[in-house]
Amino acid sequence: MPPGVLLFMTYGLVMLAFIGLTLPMVIELAIEAPVSPLGLVTMLLLAYLVFTLTLVLQRKQAGYPLAIGLASIGLTLVLISPLGVFVLVAAVAVLVGLRRPASRAWFSEP
Repeated sequence: MPPGVLLFMTYGLVMLAFIGLTLPMVIELAIEAPVSPLGLVTMLLLAYLVFTLTLVLQRKQAGYPLAIGLASIGLTLVLISPLGVFVLVAAVAVLVGLRRPASRAWFSEP
């Protein structure tokens, strides 16, 4: 596995852990209102994250644009995160790592 893909997988697992840590807050909101904007965004992000990580592990070609999209979500988190600079550096490093030729060659399965 190329370093860029390994960095992306680490980034994805950290995002998965972050979603897991914030899930009790989403569940608490679901008790008050069955459908909330935060709950919808969290569930969509969780589904997108799991689907993308699965495609990347399978080396599918469709996983590459999804991985780039997931890495670019980190750029939007810079605005709302208290660790904005760290998130920015991590997102840029993942994007640069994924765009390397070795990482692009990883996604070879049709």
